[in-house]
Amino acid sequence: MNHVSRTSLSIAALLTLIAGGFLIQFTMADESIPSSESTAETVSECASACGLPSHVDLSSDRFPVFRSDAEWQDRLTEIQYHVARKQGTERAFANPYNDNKETGLYRCVGCDTPLFSSTTKFNSGTGWPSFFTPIDKRTLGETRDVSYGMNRVEVHCAVCGSHQGHVFPDGPEPTGLRYCINSASLTFEAAESAEAIKKLVEAWYHQAN
Repeated sequence: MNHVSRTSLSIAALLTLIAGGFLIQFTMADESIPSSESTAETVSECASACGLPSHVDLSSDRFPVFRSDAEWQDRLTEIQYHVARKQGTERAFANPYNDNKETGLYRCVGCDTPLFSSTTKFNSGTGWPSFFTPIDKRTLGETRDVSYGMNRVEVHCAVCGSHQGHVFPDGPEPTGLRYCINSASLTFEAAESAEAIKKLVEAWYHQAN
């Protein structure tokens, strides 16, 4: 079986599992959540935890979309490759989506999988795009990360294994979670409304199937 066939079948299998009992029931709020109340000390601690790279191994071929290292380097920019494929991080505040207030869909930079909606984005004050929930938790994998003497939860795209960031239990309601995500791991597609975002996600699921 060639590379393209393997990828197509694997994505179809993954989406079949996701679609079972799901049928595009997205977790997206109607309005963006305002900034969470945080002390300067808490924000400083959050930024420190977000600013350190991850040391989990995501290089295996267990993900539906698999590319060689050379293919990834050819597909991504230097910073995208460093963050998404080498579990690095980018500078706080000096990244394109931290201050992005547009309505739209955030996709994985590695495979275009819809991961986050602007309707769940909030200003954490840490300098990185922050969301209180992904669109579908089954497309966002989690791995325990104990590097630097910390106990963090690394998050990555479950379709291609691209490192996204970390999730922390200090976010706003309704989930209490803060997905601290690197802009370099994402692409952004503007949309007119939350309903338009939902249609973009539905289109991706239908196309992938």
